[in-house]
Amino acid sequence: MSKIRIAILISGRGSNMESLLQACTAPDFPAETAVVIANRPDAAGIAKAQGYGIQTSIVDHRQYVGRAAFEEALQETLLKHAPVDLVCLAGFMRILTADFVNQWQDRMINIHPSLLPDYKGLDTHARALADGRAETGCTVHYVIPAMDEGPVIVQKRVPILVGDTVDSLAARVLAEEHQAYPEAVRIVAARLSGLHRA
Repeated sequence: MSKIRIAILISGRGSNMESLLQACTAPDFPAETAVVIANRPDAAGIAKAQGYGIQTSIVDHRQYVGRAAFEEALQETLLKHAPVDLVCLAGFMRILTADFVNQWQDRMINIHPSLLPDYKGLDTHARALADGRAETGCTVHYVIPAMDEGPVIVQKRVPILVGDTVDSLAARVLAEEHQAYPEAVRIVAARLSGLHRA
């Protein structure tokens, strides 16, 4: 089977990255990883990716003056590993400009720890608990210039239990994230493969 090539962007431990790397080891998974890129030299996920034999790169945002220069370096790094069919943001803690996002229109996805459109941005679990919600979850969505507003690909729901803390809720949501992201890549890969055939 022909596989799409994905680039995974991380900033930290890379647990969602690892769920994608594990998925890519399955012969029937429709994607392979071209590169893992971190914007922090101390991102623990880089060593994990290297353990899978994946090419890695550091594009340290602190080495650039302004977002445009950082994003230019990021784009150059992606192009070095071409072809890249899909960019997967996996705990990538940088806001990307419209100029960068538009270069990857319909070819960049992100995972967010809430049931979007609820709780865009940070501190999603604390906000859901403070509001007394009965459930929360995670969302994989296409990235558009407006933050956390792109079309939804996959959502997983997680009940909020009596006595839940931010940490206990985050752990249960994260387990669902690890299922949702590979599922979303399968869906997007099918769409991209259809475009390639057309």
